[in-house]
Amino acid sequence: MIKKIYILLLIALGTGMMFSCADYLESDQYFKDRMTEEKVFTSKTYSEEWLAHTFNFLKGINQDVCSKSSTPHCFADDMYYGDRDPSYDISNASALWYSRFKLGEYSENEKQSWEDCYKGIRNATTFILNIHLNTEMSADEIVDYRGQARFVRAYYYWLLLCKYGPIPLLPDEGIDYTLSYDEIALPRNTYEECAEYISNEMLLAADELQVGRRDVSTITRPTRGAALATRAKALLYAASPLANGNQDEFAAALTDDQGKRLLSYEYSEEKWARAAAAARDVIELGMYELYTSPKRTSGASLSYPLTITPPPDGDFSTKNWPEGWRNIDPFESYRSVFDGTLDGMSNTELIFTRGNNTSLDQEQITAMVIHQLPRVANGWNTHGLTQKQVDAYYMNDGTDCPGKDKEIGRGDGSERLSGFTQNSTDYLPLPANVSLQYANREPRFYASVAYNGNIWHLENETEERNRQQQIFYYRGEGEGYTNTMFWLRSGIGVKKFVHPRDTYQGNSMDRIIRKLEPAIRYADILLMYAEALNELSPGSSYSIPSWDGEQTYTVSRDVNEMKKGIRPVRCRAGVPDYTPDVYSDQGKFRAKVKRERQIELMGEGQRYYDLRRWKDAAVEEALPIYGCNPLMTKDQAELFHTPVPIWSFTTTFSDKMWFWPISHTELKRNKRLTQNPGWTYND
Repeated sequence: MIKKIYILLLIALGTGMMFSCADYLESDQYFKDRMTEEKVFTSKTYSEEWLAHTFNFLKGINQDVCSKSSTPHCFADDMYYGDRDPSYDISNASALWYSRFKLGEYSENEKQSWEDCYKGIRNATTFILNIHLNTEMSADEIVDYRGQARFVRAYYYWLLLCKYGPIPLLPDEGIDYTLSYDEIALPRNTYEECAEYISNEMLLAADELQVGRRDVSTITRPTRGAALATRAKALLYAASPLANGNQDEFAAALTDDQGKRLLSYEYSEEKWARAAAAARDVIELGMYELYTSPKRTSGASLSYPLTITPPPDGDFSTKNWPEGWRNIDPFESYRSVFDGTLDGMSNTELIFTRGNNTSLDQEQITAMVIHQLPRVANGWNTHGLTQKQVDAYYMNDGTDCPGKDKEIGRGDGSERLSGFTQNSTDYLPLPANVSLQYANREPRFYASVAYNGNIWHLENETEERNRQQQIFYYRGEGEGYTNTMFWLRSGIGVKKFVHPRDTYQGNSMDRIIRKLEPAIRYADILLMYAEALNELSPGSSYSIPSWDGEQTYTVSRDVNEMKKGIRPVRCRAGVPDYTPDVYSDQGKFRAKVKRERQIELMGEGQRYYDLRRWKDAAVEEALPIYGCNPLMTKDQAELFHTPVPIWSFTTTFSDKMWFWPISHTELKRNKRLTQNPGWTYND
């Protein structure tokens, strides 16, 4: 009765649609001869194809790290894209997308991932219910494969929860298709119910999944660590202000069809304790560590310079890794995690990835890198950074850069530095003629920011003269302001994810090093652990069992435990630990850990959702976007580096932008499905 199972899993109103007989399941492209469930799931080959197709919906709109043609959620107040704005082609609707995105003017029926996620959920459920029939797999293989399907089903729910907020949870056993539409319509579950379901499913998956790292051919499939890490993220979001004790007007308006609130009105501190314990579960696995590259003392080149040792701090500078940075290269350690230097087996902090980019159509990391590369490398030169993001990076001694956030009214009264480097030796790694605003910054800055006058290595260019090029963004320069779309609106580019060999010469993606998407990595888990512990009241304590019940954690605002989360990240980055007064003050530490996430996770699809779960988006996303002045020429260099509002990037924030809108099509399918506040129900 495979046909009946198809219908049960597809017909749920609000989570699917009435398909023609040929469209009951997308897996039919693999099984066109209408095999029975026994034939499909008793075969190892067909079962593997079914499972592979179930993971297929993680691409495109469901990527965390990719170009904007797939998803805009990698761009918040830190990154922007400039090749689709009204300053280029106001007559082209697609050219307005970034401005519409920042102003909340997108419609309810675009950039949707609802249907794809529920297709993945339904396919995974069919697999879970039937894989036990397989006669060609060992018992251990069946358990692991079922765990993979259980993971990806819960992961699709996790993606939906991030984007849309509370969503309907389908019954695991399917829905009786013989009932009327009104009888099988499903309401939205509460945020707590969704997070709890994801948590419980990930616990089951963790028990079934392979414990250690997978081999190269299956590196994109989840392990126990991926399940526990996703669980930790779901619990952290459920503990955060947007979903925990939210008493604002938006939360009051977000209800199901019976008027039930979907965001918790009552605050529960214990949710933070559970999130901390879940993050600790990942740490206790002992499988992950931050990647480090050894200190480089010889064999230097422009692409791989000698290690620039951070200033002595009396702590990290006196010890070897993992207690200090004395024997590592913080710059290369951070850069290598993202630029393709490491494969999945070598990247010790990679917990879950959706894989490599193989074609431009997939719009994954390679497509994003093409947008970052300068025109001399045939790149599109349009993905850039905001001045706010540049200011977030510390100086190499852990202090703020002079003039930080001055233009948005948050400065400390200091002025931005004037003047320029006179050579390529006094302010390493800066070459000559670079603004001193970019001097003496922390290593992550140089691995992430394509500042005006930086060196693009482009080692895969066929002609040597096209390699190691110093790129300027002044008006009239090759990479500066033009009357085309190919220029950086802020005069600040993005270097993160770019390998020294990357170039798009000849429109060939073969010249771009393939990279694994860091969907979840260990640095995120460490920062989550520190954040969750900080939110506990001094003196409070919770006993939380580990994921497998083998031990019980005593969870409290323990500074030594908080340091286990934050110190490794800052040590690997080459910046000093926080001072005791920061650790002792909950508000100060909260501000610091938010900034640490902004820096460490830049460009990884985290900032957009962090700002929302913290309820910071209403302020942060509405601030004017500042950058360098791209209308200034090379002889107006000081004016170029005097931040100005970017005229083509207007911003605002309204309550409806807390969550993504549900499409009108889905609302028509499910009469019990309620729209997110501020969005419409009808075309």
